[in-house]
This record gives sequence, structure tokens and C-alpha cells, in this order.
Amino acid sequence: MRGLVKRGAMGLITTHDLALAEIAGTVGVQAANVHFEDRIEGDQICFDYQMRPGMVRNSNAIELMRSVGLSV
Repeated sequence: MRGLVKRGAMGLITTHDLALAEIAGTVGVQAANVHFEDRIEGDQICFDYQMRPGMVRNSNAIELMRSVGLSV
């Protein structure tokens, strides 16, 4: 990501890697973390598609695994 910013790239990067997400705070105003909120309804994940500043604060991994039938 630092290389892309250095070259003037523009775009979006999606990740679940917290170390990569932390890099956004080190490159100045050229990068920012944003996130969507989500919820599990029945067996589906539903996103609100409203960009919010910062990294997501909750994890849906356990609920997602349960929704596809995994015992966790």
C-alpha cells in the first residue's frame, strides 16, 4: 500500500488484515480507513452500506461460520 500511495495511485483496498489497515494511519491524508456496519439476519449477512470512519470494531466471523453450518 505504501508503494501505491507513493506512486500516486487512487483506489480502494479491502482487507481483514489489521496490520495492513494500520498502515493507513502512517501515510498521511492520502489514505483512510472506513468501514460498513453489518448484522446477521437469519442465515444472511446484511450490510448497511454507509461508510463510517475508522476500522470496524466488531467481528462477525463466529456468526458467519455458524450461518454456514459450522459448529463453533
